[in-house]
Amino acid sequence: MDGQTGSPPVDYFVRRELLDEARLDEVGQKQMWSTKPSLGDRVKESLRCSGERLKQALLSWVPVLHWLPRYSIRENAIGDLISGCSVGIMHLPQGMAYALLASLPPVFGLYTSLYPVLVYFLFGTSRHISIGTFAVISIMVGSVTERLAPSSNFIVNGTNGTESVDVAARDAYRVQIACALSVLTGLFQILLGVVRFGFVVTYLSEPLVRGYTTGSACHVCISQLKYLFGIFPARFTGPLSLIYTLVDICRLLPETKAPEVVVSVLAIAVLIVVKELNACYRKKLPLPIPIELIVVIAATIITHFCNLTNIYSISVIGEIPSGLKAPRAPDVSLFPQIIGDTFAVAIVGYAINISLGKTFGLKYGYKVDSNQELVALGLSNTIGGMFQCYSVTSSLSRSLVQESTGGKTQVAGVVSSIIVLITVWKLGPLFEDLPKAVLSTIVLVNLKGMFKQFTDVPMLLKSNKVDLMVWLVTFACTILLNLDLGLAVAIGFSMLTVIFRTQLPTYSILGHVPGTDLYLDTDKYQTAKEIPGIKIFRSSATIYYTNAEMYLEALQEKSGIDVGKLLTEKKKRESKQKRKQEKEKRRAQKEGKKAKKGAEKEKIEASQISIGMNESKVLTGSDLQNQRPGLSNGQQNWAYQHDTTDSDSDVGSRGDDAITGQPQHADEEKGMTCGFGTHSIILDISTTNFVDMVTVKTLKNIFRDYGQIDLDIYLVGCQACVVEQLETAGFFSDNIPKSRLFVTVHDAVLHILHKVGHREFGLDTTCTTQM
Repeated sequence: MDGQTGSPPVDYFVRRELLDEARLDEVGQKQMWSTKPSLGDRVKESLRCSGERLKQALLSWVPVLHWLPRYSIRENAIGDLISGCSVGIMHLPQGMAYALLASLPPVFGLYTSLYPVLVYFLFGTSRHISIGTFAVISIMVGSVTERLAPSSNFIVNGTNGTESVDVAARDAYRVQIACALSVLTGLFQILLGVVRFGFVVTYLSEPLVRGYTTGSACHVCISQLKYLFGIFPARFTGPLSLIYTLVDICRLLPETKAPEVVVSVLAIAVLIVVKELNACYRKKLPLPIPIELIVVIAATIITHFCNLTNIYSISVIGEIPSGLKAPRAPDVSLFPQIIGDTFAVAIVGYAINISLGKTFGLKYGYKVDSNQELVALGLSNTIGGMFQCYSVTSSLSRSLVQESTGGKTQVAGVVSSIIVLITVWKLGPLFEDLPKAVLSTIVLVNLKGMFKQFTDVPMLLKSNKVDLMVWLVTFACTILLNLDLGLAVAIGFSMLTVIFRTQLPTYSILGHVPGTDLYLDTDKYQTAKEIPGIKIFRSSATIYYTNAEMYLEALQEKSGIDVGKLLTEKKKRESKQKRKQEKEKRRAQKEGKKAKKGAEKEKIEASQISIGMNESKVLTGSDLQNQRPGLSNGQQNWAYQHDTTDSDSDVGSRGDDAITGQPQHADEEKGMTCGFGTHSIILDISTTNFVDMVTVKTLKNIFRDYGQIDLDIYLVGCQACVVEQLETAGFFSDNIPKSRLFVTVHDAVLHILHKVGHREFGLDTTCTTQM
């Protein structure tokens, strides 16, 4: 940035003492006691009851009590009223259309657009999202209802011997299934919210969610083709069912009903054109044109007055009962059969809901509580399930309309519910002649945003290939394995990518940038040069049990120091030296015995000579010389003389070696061990945020093994929590003191250079850094 703006570099100077971990505790005045309350204190605090605590808990669990008394009619009422009317008009066609996706009668889509919205008004924390029917959740519910209540189970014999489907009985049982699924989904979400488990959605990454919703959009699209073409494909379940359905639709295309196609094409054309006009002129239009409702009303009127149902056999939605149904308890006997689907619906619904809520919260600067959102969505599903509703989540299209038309709070949701209530109460029967093909076109056109997510592929190809793999695998699994199993496989694959990335981090050797206290990867920065005799090693990930062994291997590879080989060579040299010492010791003992024996023999011979001389006193000197002709004047008889000088010297020299136990080539051995010229290794573990027992054992082994080959090991960049964990695990000892831990790499380097002699390496350690 400085280079672009042309501003001069800024220098800063730091002068401080070298800080190891022990000195840092003194300088920083580290607290040696825990500030966290004990478990008993926390339990007592949670059980303590007071008026203030009760008020705070009530406001937390029922957020409407917090914001509604502060509601500003002057600032918010008009915007919420207009927004609520716009969203309510959207609820009517979308509720009926998405009910078909759930394989339910359309009126139950209207119920789903009514009760859950009112519940979320009381318990939700987002001000802009629109709760109700949504394509992805509807198709997931439809897969459950069709699996447990297929049409083949409701075949009845007609009066003329033909077989027909008892639609009323089938739909009634499907409603029971959908309601039971909604209640169980809500209970699961409430449980997760109460135990503060809202963070679970963080495991659903954005590429995973977008890939899953795109795959779900394909399911939705193919499921609506039968209404567009007026055909009746067979129902398939299990993996590859989408492929089988598509093949069967292609097989039935010759049986397409032309009137259904004409209605579908006209409706799609009108919807697309007007929606594009809404998008182009959204800033000029006070309200978006409610084209969906207009198409629904127009199609109903034309079909009714032109009698298209009888003339062209166009399929319509049929009877829509007016009024509301009394609440009833779900059929708990269905719970064991739908518990797996419950998990998928709960997680996907919450993921969509919280992602939209967080988006609007960041845009308008208010907090969306993830745990309270779980509770609010769970209550919406649980209470809604008792009032004949199926599972809900927020809708992107309705939420955008609610926000763009001036909605400020969830009062807009109440207004939309009133519109739906009026429709259900009095206007429902007016839509009995609405063609199902029109509802299908509404669903298909609203999938435009999801299909636009295919543009993620080229973008991820350029930016992040791992996220691209997650997106593609999620999409493929959703298409091939269906929505429930596909989600499970996608989550598993996403977790594997995280594990692999922590198992395969980047390892690097750091070098010093002259004139700074910076240490950078020598493979990526040309100015970073290794300090002679010092290896600085860093991993880009936390060291834990899955990558600890690879950390050791990378350390040996990057530093060029094969500890195992060096230790083996050292042991061989020590063993060879020991054998040599033992051999010399045995030789010395043998020589000693020989010398002792010779001395005794010499002593005996000397005494014998002394006795002989006493007996031969009568002999003259000349006679004695004649008797011993082998000796001349000045000569000695070496046969009776043992040279102990060399022996004693030899014994002494070898004995010293044997006593002291020092190898004759100690300096040579050290040179061979450290022939690479390295005397210190610095491990930068600043990226490690926790340690387990495997990590502690690994670090201990590094200190021990490298210490055996005369290498000093230092740790730098330890976070306070990591130091505490090391202390708890008993990592520090006399062999590994805290003085081996330093605050920064530069502190450790300066300490080492001061220890071994800074002038040897000519390193400029001045802490002057240009910015």
